[in-house]
Amino acid sequence: MNDAEWISAALAAARPKAMGALLRYFRDLDTAEEAFQDACLRALKNWPQNGPPRDPAAWLILVGRNSGIDAVRKRSRQAEMPDEDKISDLEDAETDIADRLDGAHYRDDILRLLFVCCHPDLPATQQIALALRIVSGLSVRQIARAFLVSEAAMEQRITRAKARIAAAGIPFETPGPVERAERLASVAAMLYLVFNEGYSAGSGEAEARGALCDEAIRLARLLLRLFQTEPEIMGLTALMLLQHARTPARFDADGEIVLLEDQDRSLWHPKMIDEGLALVDKALRHWKPGPYQVQAAIAALHARARRAEDTDWGEIDLLYGLLERLQPSPVVTLNRAVAVSKVEGPEAALAMVEPLEERLSGYFHFHGLRGGLLMQLGRSEEARIAFDRAIALANTPAEAAHIRRHIDRLASKATAPQAASRR
Repeated sequence: MNDAEWISAALAAARPKAMGALLRYFRDLDTAEEAFQDACLRALKNWPQNGPPRDPAAWLILVGRNSGIDAVRKRSRQAEMPDEDKISDLEDAETDIADRLDGAHYRDDILRLLFVCCHPDLPATQQIALALRIVSGLSVRQIARAFLVSEAAMEQRITRAKARIAAAGIPFETPGPVERAERLASVAAMLYLVFNEGYSAGSGEAEARGALCDEAIRLARLLLRLFQTEPEIMGLTALMLLQHARTPARFDADGEIVLLEDQDRSLWHPKMIDEGLALVDKALRHWKPGPYQVQAAIAALHARARRAEDTDWGEIDLLYGLLERLQPSPVVTLNRAVAVSKVEGPEAALAMVEPLEERLSGYFHFHGLRGGLLMQLGRSEEARIAFDRAIALANTPAEAAHIRRHIDRLASKATAPQAASRR
């Protein structure tokens, strides 16, 4: 690994700790970000010559803090710059900060940084963009490419998010136990939004947006290191790992969707699956079930099945039943209907799906599943209408192409008797 590679890796790993601490010092996102960027520039200059510091995060915090203080003083035309020994004599100060990096207030710094990015005043798109910029350090160009918008539009989105944060006057004191639990839930939801932005990408967007899945998993692992006994964070991390492990098998060579039951399971990432399964088992031993744990347990049953026909659909049905109680939602019921169709047949599943039409009339997957169930029951004309509606609501060309294949099957079934009579 050359200098540029190890420095880049060290800066990325240290960023959440350093940014969290600098945000606490300056109580302003722009100032903290500018201070961190200046510290990074100094690291690029000094580290190749002097070697890596004992703790990169501590070094960046100290240098960034001094740089930020200097910038604030210059802007306010106040006192002279800090003494030279405070800037250049880094070793003892770095050691002191490094000794305190594992303290509770640094955990709160990172949690606060994550929480600021998913403040409830921000719409989901701004939460994700801000987290990717502030916490992950992705460039505006990278984020814009992932969201398929212009750099100018993304810059505006991030600027508006920062302005809302400043206007909200978020307190910077250490959160108490109740508020910490609320913040943790908000952070987990934001990370899953980041993951789904990448996971929902079509095959043509996979390169641009697939990195969002990796970044969400990296941040989830960071959160798990901060809250090592929190089963829902274990469940969230496991869920993302088990889903992302299937990525190489989700699209065929033509970019069309490959359903889970048809995927080549030898293409799944075994290391991701092993890590995810271990986290699921560890989380469930706490006997404090939550939505992420249940979804991870469902993903684990798919991952443990060597072949699609080995899937334990009965257990999946039970888990979706538990998820319906923990997190009632028509989408959860729709997903449970898939398991019911495998266990009890398409008629029982359709009976679950039909009452959801009013609430899910604008949802692609509702019409796709309903059409598939109707097709299995031989109700071809109704199935065709459902599939037409699904195509109109498709989010990606791959989704539309998948539904068109179903319509083609209906057409081939309709012409098959005529062809047979001609023979």
